[in-house]
Formats: sequence, C-alpha cells, structure tokens
Amino acid sequence: MWDYSETVKEHFYNPRNAGPMADANAIGEVGSISCGDALRLMLKVEPESEKILDASFQTFGCGSAIASSSALTEMIKGKTLTEALDVSNQDIADFLGGLPPEKMHCSVMGREALQSAVANFRGEEWKDDHEEGALICKCFAIDSVMIEDTIRANNLCSVEQVTNYTKAGGGCSSCHEGIEEILAKVMAERGETFSPAPPPPKTKPGKLSTLERIRRIEQVIEKARPNLIRDHGDIELVDVDGKTIYVSMKGACSGCQMEALTLGGIQQQMIEALGEIVKVVPVKAVAPTKLPA
Repeated sequence: MWDYSETVKEHFYNPRNAGPMADANAIGEVGSISCGDALRLMLKVEPESEKILDASFQTFGCGSAIASSSALTEMIKGKTLTEALDVSNQDIADFLGGLPPEKMHCSVMGREALQSAVANFRGEEWKDDHEEGALICKCFAIDSVMIEDTIRANNLCSVEQVTNYTKAGGGCSSCHEGIEEILAKVMAERGETFSPAPPPPKTKPGKLSTLERIRRIEQVIEKARPNLIRDHGDIELVDVDGKTIYVSMKGACSGCQMEALTLGGIQQQMIEALGEIVKVVPVKAVAPTKLPA
C-alpha cells in the first residue's frame, strides 16, 4: 500500500467543500468515469473582481483524487481567477504534504478542472487535450499534447514519471515507445538527453492461461493481506469473471473509510501483475444475482 501523509488522510476522511453548489457561475469538468477518475469543480465568482467567493467539488475516484480536490478548493478560495491559475499541480501536492508518485495524476486532474472552470466563467472554449493530439495511450485515452505539456510543467524525465502524472502507460504498456519519443523531444529542448530504462526481463510469451491468471491474482492478494491483518482486517478472493475480480473485505476493512484506497492500490497491482486492465470489485457492491455462479 502507498504511504499517505496525514494531510492527505485528513482531506480524504473529512473533505472540505464537497457536494454540489446551486449558485455556481463557473463549472469545470474533467476526466472520465470509464478511465477511473472524474472531477466536477464548481466556483462562485464575483463578476466585477473575478474573485472566487466559494468553491466546491464532486469527485469520482480514489482517496487521492478526493483529497486533491478538497485541497484545491481550499487553496483557491479568496483568490482572483488569474491568481488561481497560478496554482500548479505540484502546489496541490505540496499542500497535502506530498502524494505518492503513483497518485500525482490526481493533482494534475485538479489543475485541469480549474482551467476548465475559469474558461467556463469567461465564456471561452476549453479542451482537455484528449482531442487535440495523437492518441498515445489507448487504455486511458491520453494524447500526445497532454503528455508533452505534463512533461514540461513538471520537468519529467522517465516513462514511470509520465505514468504517475498522467496514467499513460499504466495499462498494457504498448504506448511506452510513444511516450519515450515525446520525452526525448522535450528533454532535447531542455538540453538534456533521454536515457530509456532497460527493458524488463522477458516473460514466457503468449497469453496467460486461466490458471496462471488466478495464481497471479492470488499472489497480489496474499501480498496485501499482512498489512490488512495488522489493521484487524483481511481480504479474500471470491471469484474472477473475465476482467472483473470479485473480493470480500473482512473485519475492520469491511466498509471502512479507507476501503476505496485499499482496493485502488490492489487493483493497480493486479493490472501490473496481469499486464491487462482489470477491475477489483468488493462483493457487497454487487447484487448477489449478478455474481458469477
């Protein structure tokens, strides 16, 4: 599991300014539920001064996405729109006492939502980069413009960092070559040379058999169990139906506020272990009649 700061936990357990805003006059929406994260940022802006009087959010995503959205609303209240636009995704992460590298994309999403809301208030058209450049990562619908802009804004220099900040490359990994080309281009502009990481050791070619998939899924769960047991909880595999992995959360883990964080981390480890996009679903969230026989 990832190591979260106390500030991240505080903003996840007790998010500030969460929920709809009836009198919002600036609304920004980014992300996609199908890709895992979505954020709706709502602002109440004084027209004459463009000062942000209030801010609220609605987020679909992991605990880091909720904490980043909560932090953003606290940071921008009282600022003018121009001042708010100076808030970077790194500022959001710093406000939270840091985010795990694998969760930096949550702060990037907050930054994009703010840009979208400001454009909405000013009557301008804002596009989220997903439609502007060549599609690089098909798993998460991330295009070249977003990757390039994120590399520049955060001084990135590796595929792993790009994945942490954008999700691109975190699925099947077939887009890594495209990401490396963008890295080489941007780093050359900075007077630096891109050095690709050595390729991982080759595994047995071909698609995993059903038994191999089950074994890898069980290995991920077994790796997660000691930490959960230490916190008086547990997890067990219930069933596997294609790309959906059903699990049962036990003891203190069942229904706890950190359950989404725990399952999100386990799901990411499943994706890495299997080399494919899968979804980890707690049994209680699925109607019994829909569970595989």
